[in-house]
Amino acid sequence: MDFAVIASNVSAHLVSIGITIAGAIIAFIVGRWLIGFVIRLVNAALTRRNVDATLQRYISSIIAVLLNIVLVVGILGYFGIETTSFAALLAGAGLAIGAAWSGLLANFAAGAFIIIFRPYKVGDFVTIADVTGTVEEIGLFTTTLSTPDGVETIIGNGKISGEIIQNYSTNPYRRVELTAQLAAGVDPNAAMAKLREGLAAIPHVATDPAPEVDILEFNEYGTKLAVRPFAHNDHYWPVYFATNKLIADSFAQAGYPVPAQTVVQYELTGR
Repeated sequence: MDFAVIASNVSAHLVSIGITIAGAIIAFIVGRWLIGFVIRLVNAALTRRNVDATLQRYISSIIAVLLNIVLVVGILGYFGIETTSFAALLAGAGLAIGAAWSGLLANFAAGAFIIIFRPYKVGDFVTIADVTGTVEEIGLFTTTLSTPDGVETIIGNGKISGEIIQNYSTNPYRRVELTAQLAAGVDPNAAMAKLREGLAAIPHVATDPAPEVDILEFNEYGTKLAVRPFAHNDHYWPVYFATNKLIADSFAQAGYPVPAQTVVQYELTGR
């Protein structure tokens, strides 16, 4: 047995395998770069045509998935694997995975309907599936929200399609819902006049529709007022906190007493 010949053959095979692997790695790197380049071209073309950012991201995600599948099939073909058989295997696996991951496919279908019917878009401030935040991304399977406290929340599109969606960015304004409790004996008309005057001075409070200050109810403490200024969604929380401060400051300056529960006592007499 000629060990020199065997060593030479093994060495030649290893070099060939190494070159093949190196070629596959280079092909993968170049392919990924080309995919990124294509996605950038598509995004640029869609931007020039003023296509909505939500639809842009959705289209880009679909193209990226398809091109990555083509890249993987191409690399397998480079290794000499029969790609037609692989395609058939992939189709069969797809059916099996689809049956097992029906929820994932439901998320995909729901994402398509979200893009078509557009109940919200990227940048909208919404409440969906009991989560409130700004829409950062609408993906193939999930929607990503950034909540006001800085938490990134990812929700399956399938869950969203079956939930109530509140979009705070659709209308030009939102109503701030606050109440002001008066003590028994305080004139509600005077208190309402003070609040209306103060609301007019708060920045970003809408004048059309005008702020609402009305009697909400009478309770055991006295009169409760409904204080409802309107503001653009971007200024909702500044107006909310400024209105709370207005209620506290205006009542303190007027010297209104702190509301205390009023108990009516009855004298019971018996025979």
